[in-house]
Amino acid sequence: MEKEINAGYTITDRLTVGNSEFIIGQRDTAPAQFVTWKCIKGEKDYFWGHYLGDRLAAVEDLCKRALEEIEYLRTFQQEKSTSGKTARQVKRHHELER
Repeated sequence: MEKEINAGYTITDRLTVGNSEFIIGQRDTAPAQFVTWKCIKGEKDYFWGHYLGDRLAAVEDLCKRALEEIEYLRTFQQEKSTSGKTARQVKRHHELER
């Protein structure tokens, strides 16, 4: 597997949640040796970097960011499901009035 590098950091880990990926990068010579980024799955445009001093903190941040994305997707899914039911209920109620 070819080594992937972004902004001088070697990508060591990645976690996919939905259409998003969360990545850990490591650069031994940087003041902040670790970074977590977010990107769109399949793209190499990394953004929202969190720079950290140790690997354990980076893994914790990666997991936290992934869990936040899961919660966001779950909430979005529930809202979509609820609004769909409401629209069907309104339609059924309207059909009964005829």
